[in-house]
Amino acid sequence: MASRLPKGPPRPKRVENPPLPPLPDVEGMSADGASVTYSTHRTRLSTHRTELSEHRTDLSEYRTDLSTERTEMSMRRTGMSFQRTRMSDDRTLMSVIRTSLSLIGFGFTIYQAFEKLREAGAIASAAAPRNFGVTLVMLGILMLLIGMIRHVRFMRELSQTRAAMAKEGLVFAESRFPVSSTFWIAVALLLLGFAAIAAMVFRVAIFG
Repeated sequence: MASRLPKGPPRPKRVENPPLPPLPDVEGMSADGASVTYSTHRTRLSTHRTELSEHRTDLSEYRTDLSTERTEMSMRRTGMSFQRTRMSDDRTLMSVIRTSLSLIGFGFTIYQAFEKLREAGAIASAAAPRNFGVTLVMLGILMLLIGMIRHVRFMRELSQTRAAMAKEGLVFAESRFPVSSTFWIAVALLLLGFAAIAAMVFRVAIFG
């Protein structure tokens, strides 16, 4: 399970800008007295600048902490985008499965319907419908094979990219890539398609 995000750093308290020390009046003073007075005034100004500099340093550290937090959030969003991309490719494979299932099922149905008509003596030959049905089933198998190969290659490239980015510290990769159940459904449908081809071409009674 992913760790909770840390809370943001506390904002430094607002510092009221204190008024500048008033310029001393050295009229009527001796040169040494005026020098000491001005030296004291410069010391007060230096202290004033130091306080403002310390506050600016606190604000700079606060901005740095916020930037680090935003970077971590961005890394987590990028990590989740890999999971969304994986699920999107699963949905693409589901679309391929639906289309392939339609082709295989429709082709096998055409073959069976005209074969039963031929056995009943309603038609003399069912060669053309049989060939058409076999072609549809083969198209469904071919489409499914291409979709499965594309899915495996894409998932492998996505996993390698994610691992490389995680190694460089560019993305969080705490969650794993689960095994795609959609892919195993595609494997089962592929075997079913081969069984349909065997039953149609070699007249093997696989389905009874």
